[in-house]
Amino acid sequence: MRDYDEVTAFLGGWGPHQKLLFSLLSVSVIPNGFTGLSIIFVGDIPEHHCLIPENLNLSEAWRNKTIPLQGAEQQRSKCSRYRLDVIMNLSETFPDPDFLNMSEIEQEPCLDGWEYSKEQYISTIVSEWDLVCNNDWKEPFVMSVYFMGVLAGSISFGILSDRLGRKIVMFGTMVLQVAFNVLITFSPNLEIFCLINFFKGFGEVSNFMAAFILGSELLEKSIRITYSTLGVSMCFSVGYMILPFVAYFIREWKMLILTLALSCLLYIPLWWFIPESPRWLLSKGRVKEAESILRLMAKKNGVTPPAMLFSELEFEHIKNNKVKSVPVTQLLKTCNTRTITIINILIWMIITMGYYGLSLNISNLHGDDYLNCFLFAASEIPANIATWLLFQKFPRRFSISSVLFLSGSILLLSQLIPSHFLSLATVLVVIGNLGNTCAFCMVYVYTAELYPTSLRSTGIGVSSMASRIGSILSLYIIYLDAYQENLSLIVIGVLTMFAAIAVLFLPETFNVPLPDNIDQMQKIYWFKSTRLVHSNLGKNEKMKKSRVILLEEAA
Repeated sequence: MRDYDEVTAFLGGWGPHQKLLFSLLSVSVIPNGFTGLSIIFVGDIPEHHCLIPENLNLSEAWRNKTIPLQGAEQQRSKCSRYRLDVIMNLSETFPDPDFLNMSEIEQEPCLDGWEYSKEQYISTIVSEWDLVCNNDWKEPFVMSVYFMGVLAGSISFGILSDRLGRKIVMFGTMVLQVAFNVLITFSPNLEIFCLINFFKGFGEVSNFMAAFILGSELLEKSIRITYSTLGVSMCFSVGYMILPFVAYFIREWKMLILTLALSCLLYIPLWWFIPESPRWLLSKGRVKEAESILRLMAKKNGVTPPAMLFSELEFEHIKNNKVKSVPVTQLLKTCNTRTITIINILIWMIITMGYYGLSLNISNLHGDDYLNCFLFAASEIPANIATWLLFQKFPRRFSISSVLFLSGSILLLSQLIPSHFLSLATVLVVIGNLGNTCAFCMVYVYTAELYPTSLRSTGIGVSSMASRIGSILSLYIIYLDAYQENLSLIVIGVLTMFAAIAVLFLPETFNVPLPDNIDQMQKIYWFKSTRLVHSNLGKNEKMKKSRVILLEEAA
């Protein structure tokens, strides 16, 4: 029996139609780059201090003194003010507050709300619903809800994609992405915002994964790596680079989300140009549909397909051996698949924790937020190119382990930079993000090569689901800096180096055909070794028994 690549060899590896599919599928993920990370600006915390009611009869000098100064840099307190009743009494007696020792006055919380600086933002969800001081826990919670939606979407996408098809799930999640991004701008309160944010997350990253899987199965093996790195991953980075540019000119969170969401409508017409995956159709026994798509691709490539794409024997074999819907429990059924899945889950979780931990920590870095965000996004371009070059010539495990080790060591090294070299520390963090981005690109390709067609979407879906747990944890790792400066970067660096070691235990897939069923999956090395040891032990036992029998007969 011929495999899929042999059957479709007549199409050629890089014809006009493959080039068109490569381009269309790649640009379809650009919105994922700017909508998925828009929370960097939508949820940023503007400069703020306690609101002093306008109706109070206070001079400008007394108003400026009402907010306590804190820290070595003597910045205005964000969460407290001097008691207003005391201030009012003192202002009547002492017109000039400069002669008073204000530190002796009792303080109180911001009972009248907060005043937010308009210097950087007109509004964010933080200023909209006062997610500061005692309510500051709500800001990471809002983002956690989004990643919970991504988590639910990841596993649902995998199952639905393997059952309903790659194309319908890709465009279905695209519609969800647009609809909930528009709907969230009408949120009347934080509770409704969180609810819609959950469903917003459900559709956004699932759309990226669907496009990745569809392209991996539509394009020929030699193009697959280029598509994964210089195609979808590069376009995601382009979308990420667009985000700070748009956010710089649109400083109001509702208009920012609405602008980004409506631009996604441009991609809906791609439905009429992108076909379903013939590989998936064949796995479901839908031979006629797969054959019609392959003949259409041949026509657009200007090549003549064989009179019969499948022999009678192959046709019957496909019809009789179509892959049924495979439950997610198949990922844990055997020792081999179970171990691969567990290690995969750990690696995806740590890589995503590092990626989002660094990206969402942009506002805490030295320098302009918009420029830092652009630099982070721009660093992904050379990361994608490096991934493509590494995957062309080097084994998968070595490549992923190397970039993770580079990322982790640079993040730890950045902690040794003296405090007066803040710009250098920021550059090192950007380089650390570059290595993390490389690993993010690689792990998608590597995971797709580890799992067979019947489990590929489910495997990537479960791995992506685990990565969303990492995304949620990253939101709280950032807050470790409240206990010790840059503690979050130390934790991310150590975990990244652990992932660099863990990936070495997985099987190698370099120059190995994509598996179509579980039996064709690569085996983890120590399982082979264990079976070999047992086999040798068995042979040794048989030889010992034979010697004993021969000795007994001789006696």
